[in-house]
Amino acid sequence: MAEKYAVRNLRLCTKDCLCLYVCPTGATDTEDSIIDVTKCIGCGDCAEACPSSAISMVPKQMPPQQAKEDRVVEVLRGLIQSKARAETIAAQLPDALSAAVERSSRLMAEDLCREAGFMLPQSENTRVLLEQLMHYPGIPAEVVDTLLKSIPFPQRGAQETRKQTERWKCSTCGFIHDGRMTPDFKCPICGRGADQFVKMEDAPA
Repeated sequence: MAEKYAVRNLRLCTKDCLCLYVCPTGATDTEDSIIDVTKCIGCGDCAEACPSSAISMVPKQMPPQQAKEDRVVEVLRGLIQSKARAETIAAQLPDALSAAVERSSRLMAEDLCREAGFMLPQSENTRVLLEQLMHYPGIPAEVVDTLLKSIPFPQRGAQETRKQTERWKCSTCGFIHDGRMTPDFKCPICGRGADQFVKMEDAPA
């Protein structure tokens, strides 16, 4: 069995159809333009022949996601706030380029949210959302229950411990730091030292 299979990006496809001539199994010749993964043998001939690079070879088994250290998450959160500020500024400008910057900043912020762990399928936020969906009319409760039982959510004890972690706010740029504040800590956004951070319960609203 091949370790990869072919995937076609329909937005990039220019209908040159060279993939139909080189595919040895006919996996690329489908009515809905979606490559038939049951026929694909992973040879890569279609991807090499496609003039618009609309076909990519995707691994059948993705590597496990790496655990993110607190420091990495902090930097990602800082980047999210930076993109949010860029989106706000661009939204106030009238030209077309600013509109593009506004949208791209929002998309990058969403990607950073996922990378930082806020939108991962196994996050505690997802568990809470699914538990709430159980009571919505018209939602198949058995499907939601299956998801709750099959997704590897973290232990609730670990989540509660994380919630009790100290939170510090930079009085200069507003960056939020989770965890213990050390004297040598510097804000990843504005570079200010630990003396510029205020503990969240003491921070002004």
